Amino acid sequence: MKKSILALVVLAVLAAIVFWFLTAPVRLDESVTAQMDAGDAARGEMVFWTGGCASCHAADGAKGDEKLKLGGGHRLPTPAGIFVAPNISPDPETGIGNWTGADFANAVMKGVSPNGSHFYPAFPYTSYTRMKPEDVADLWAFMKTLPPVSRANEANELALPFKLRRGLGLWKAMFMDSSPVVDLQTDDPAVLRGQYLVEGPGHCGECHTSRTFFGFGGSDRSRWLAGGPNPEGKGVIPNITPDPTALGSWSAADIAGYLKTGFTPEFDSVGGSMVDVQENMAHLKDDDLAAIAAYLKAIPPVPKQ
Repeated sequence: MKKSILALVVLAVLAAIVFWFLTAPVRLDESVTAQMDAGDAARGEMVFWTGGCASCHAADGAKGDEKLKLGGGHRLPTPAGIFVAPNISPDPETGIGNWTGADFANAVMKGVSPNGSHFYPAFPYTSYTRMKPEDVADLWAFMKTLPPVSRANEANELALPFKLRRGLGLWKAMFMDSSPVVDLQTDDPAVLRGQYLVEGPGHCGECHTSRTFFGFGGSDRSRWLAGGPNPEGKGVIPNITPDPTALGSWSAADIAGYLKTGFTPEFDSVGGSMVDVQENMAHLKDDDLAAIAAYLKAIPPVPKQ
C-alpha cells in the first residue's frame, strides 16, 4: 500500500514538473527585441489604427482625441468570464510607462507579460504574432507619444479553471500559429498586403471566425472569416467571405468604401461593434483599404451554416 502511494506521489511530482516546462512562456529572440526602440511614431500611428487598440483600451464611447487615452476599463463578457481591458497608456504607475521595447514586443507577439506570465487571448496576440517586428517597433514608438492616464487596473472576473494562467502555455502550444491562415497561391502585392493586414494587425478573424474546442480553442481555419458567435455573447458576427450569402455581391470598391465611410452599397450604415472597427479603419490609407478588400475577394468563399 505504501509503495503504491509513493508511486502515485512520484508520478504526480513528475507530471507537475512536465506541466511546468510545457506551459513555460516563450519569449522572442533578442535579435528581434533589439530593434524595438528604433521605430517610427508616424508609421506607428497607422499600425495603431489597424490594430484597433482604442476599441478596447480607450473609454467606452470615446471619440476624437479621447481615443488616444488608453486607460482601459472596457468590460468584455465571454463564456470564460469577464475580461477587463488594462491601462496601456504611458503612465508609469498604472500603465505601461515603465515597460521596455522588449516587454512590449513580447506582450504583442507572444502574449507574455514583463513579469513572465501569460496574457489571456482576449488580447488578440494570436493574430498579432503574425505582425512584422518593424511594425511592432513603430507601434511602440507611437504608444510612447500618447497621453498618460492614471487609472488603476481592475481584476478580471473569471471562474476556475480560467484563473490558472499557467495553463495558457498548453493553449498556446495547441492554438497559437504565426503562419498565414490562407494559402493564396498569388504574388499580387495588393492581395498579400491585405492578407497581412487582415490576418495580422487587423485581427479580423478573432471575431469573424468561429472557434474550435467548444468555443475555447483557436480559430476554425476551415471556416475562416465565415462568421460565428459574438465573442461578447450577444448575436452573431457576420460572414465576410466572398460567398453569395455573404460579401459575394460586393465589389472590392464596395468593401473599401464601407471601411472608409461606414456605408454599405445599399447605403445602410455600420452598426454594433463594427462601428469602432470602421472608425479605426477610416484612418488607413486608401491603398491599404483597397488591399484589405482585394484579400477579402481572394479568399475561399464559405457558405453560411
